[in-house]
Amino acid sequence: MNTRNKILGKNIKAERIRKDLTQAKLAEKINISESSLSLIERGVQSPSVFIAFDIAKVLNIDIKELFKGIK
Repeated sequence: MNTRNKILGKNIKAERIRKDLTQAKLAEKINISESSLSLIERGVQSPSVFIAFDIAKVLNIDIKELFKGIK
């Protein structure tokens, strides 16, 4: 597992929980499977740029927030 993917996944999960969304609901809103979102949040898979933008849009945050802590 890539450290950057883990940080990105952790940031996505934290924002999702902060916005009181389930994985199922966020996945539905960005048109991916719940299992794909789970892989992203666990850092196993990295999202495409387009999915990252969609996640930020649904969470109503600047995309930079998703990459916070990645060097």
